[in-house]
Amino acid sequence: MADEYFFALTLKGKSSEVWDPEAKAAEDYQGGHKLIIKQALLGPEATEGEVNVVQVEAMTWKDSVKIPVATLKAGGPNNQVLLDLSFPDPPVTFSLIQGSGPVHIIGHHLIGSPLEEEFDEMDELEEEMIDDEEGEEGAEEEEGR
Repeated sequence: MADEYFFALTLKGKSSEVWDPEAKAAEDYQGGHKLIIKQALLGPEATEGEVNVVQVEAMTWKDSVKIPVATLKAGGPNNQVLLDLSFPDPPVTFSLIQGSGPVHIIGHHLIGSPLEEEFDEMDELEEEMIDDEEGEEGAEEEEGR
């Protein structure tokens, strides 16, 4: 079972923020860390009409990629965007590559439990699913009689 924490950061000007809990943490979590980004929105003091572009640099399965993930414009319907981005491998760098912000990025930071516990839980879930399936098959056979 993973522990879940609120995550937020603010980008202003041509700034960058790095999410890398493994570099900062003294404890080693075998389950690792995962970042889920749910929303990016402009702060109320954003300049009217200015376009703000948020870029993310993260690891793919082979190498690093830089890609824009949100384009926001103050004073209109595009002042916020709902996202569903998952980053299982730190580090992740968020940059404001256009505009002066502030852009607030909101999500969840998941910290995994030790692997042994996860495997035990998975085994228990599999056993429950098998028991449920067997129970359903037995009920269907009785109805058919």
